[in-house]
Amino acid sequence: MRTFFILLVKELRAFFLSPVAWVVLALFMVITGQSFSLSIGLLREKPSDFSIVRWTFFPQWFWYYYFFLFPLITMRLFAEEQRQGTLESLLTAPVRTWQVLLAKYGSAVIFYCVLWLPALLYFGLLHWVMRGDVEIPLGALGGSYLILFATGLFHLALGCLASALTRNQIIAAILGYALILLHFLAGTFLMYLSQDNPDRLRPLLDQAVTMRHMDYFTLGLIDTRPLAYYFSGAVLILLITHQVLEYRRWKA
Repeated sequence: MRTFFILLVKELRAFFLSPVAWVVLALFMVITGQSFSLSIGLLREKPSDFSIVRWTFFPQWFWYYYFFLFPLITMRLFAEEQRQGTLESLLTAPVRTWQVLLAKYGSAVIFYCVLWLPALLYFGLLHWVMRGDVEIPLGALGGSYLILFATGLFHLALGCLASALTRNQIIAAILGYALILLHFLAGTFLMYLSQDNPDRLRPLLDQAVTMRHMDYFTLGLIDTRPLAYYFSGAVLILLITHQVLEYRRWKA
């Protein structure tokens, strides 16, 4: 475990000492801040059955920037190592492949979590400015962050796989985005397909629908089945990535 933590610290330094990471963080804060401002504006114009939490994490424009986030985080993880020719030496060093993989993946997860922390400040600032007159449902807020964490684990794993398959960061970003978007579109197709199927098949098809999961969790409806789906999916994708790295290790 000591080797793993050494690698994890190394990857975290690579993240937070990189100017690209700070550009992504600043850009993401601007986008989420604008999204939060638009949500407040919509609630000021007319009454709504939905809370400020739901309007922040489930409007149509949320999906426009959400899927672009993961390729930006993961594109350099393995592709940059391959481009510089250091991946082979790293994999042939006295470290295990799973340690390298989990260190890079863990650093991406930590950075992803850091990106979402400022959004909590927006809700706290709104509550302070309104002196408690605005209702911020804590159940919906906790559910939103829980499903964002679960989907993030899965999508970051897809990004890691894409980065391990190529040495070009741009190709890794495009491939990662394509895999994530393909999963989302497949889930959306199943959502419409489930409407024409018997009720006994609908719960099974709904497990792959990211939009429906976000819908439920932003209302504060916590379901363990989507969490198990994303966690197990992330493990499966990481196992595939491990095999890709093992192939490169023995090839080297």
